[in-house]
Amino acid sequence: MASSARLPRFILLALLLAVLPAAAPATASAGAADAVGATIPINGMEMYVEMHGEGEPLVLLHGFTRSCRAFDPFVEALAARYRLIVPDLRGHGRSTNPSGTFTMRQSARDVLALLDHLGVERCRAIGISAGAVTLLHVATTQPERLEAMVLVGSGSHYPDHCREQLAQLSARTYSEAEMGRLRAIHRHGDAQVRALLRQLGELAGVEGDLAFTPEDLSAITARTLLVHGDRDYCFPVPMVAEMYAAIPRAYLWVVPHGGHVPIYGGLIEPFTGTVLAFLGGEWR
Repeated sequence: MASSARLPRFILLALLLAVLPAAAPATASAGAADAVGATIPINGMEMYVEMHGEGEPLVLLHGFTRSCRAFDPFVEALAARYRLIVPDLRGHGRSTNPSGTFTMRQSARDVLALLDHLGVERCRAIGISAGAVTLLHVATTQPERLEAMVLVGSGSHYPDHCREQLAQLSARTYSEAEMGRLRAIHRHGDAQVRALLRQLGELAGVEGDLAFTPEDLSAITARTLLVHGDRDYCFPVPMVAEMYAAIPRAYLWVVPHGGHVPIYGGLIEPFTGTVLAFLGGEWR
């Protein structure tokens, strides 16, 4: 469970992906159907974004190979208290990516441009995997833009075994059923899906895209909740413990027997309740 006390050096870190299995539904929920969706020109691409609810802004950023639909199980509860801003990241879902490349640093620039377009100077945010790393870039380059953030499965760097797994995932042959699930998420055809799978293998090779030092993390001013599964496939427990120690106002929730992005299934309600309390400053 979440705690405000500094914990011993045990925990895990992760990063991006949730490629296909055990993820959020690819189809929109009833709550999502009521969203106001729009496509906005941002940094040379077309970014699709949905808005839900009213109140102070809360940005929700999905993981790699996912889309804004990843937040469908949480939208209704979160939108009861916040104005949700839920984009499809560059090249994902309904968003385009003419550049043909994807980095989380560029993703952060896209999100900041979206906030500028919407006139949002400061917000709260939740990021999953690649979305969480995107928020780390925002928080370390423009810390004044974030009041509080929740990072699910984020990391500071790629261990060698993670690089190998990303390359294997990118190179493997996907079944027709798996490709069908990806086509349902990403609306620009097979070329978009193939580009994402290629970029998946390239992510760990992008110099400096995931390379946060303790000094970098110490510049974060947002209250930060790190949510991590202790069975994450990519990042060892000590890595997230080091992040927790480096971020000044950090809290840590280690999910027992949790894999990468351990917030679905039976954890939807506990995660939502904890996040609402954290973002609202109702526990310290």
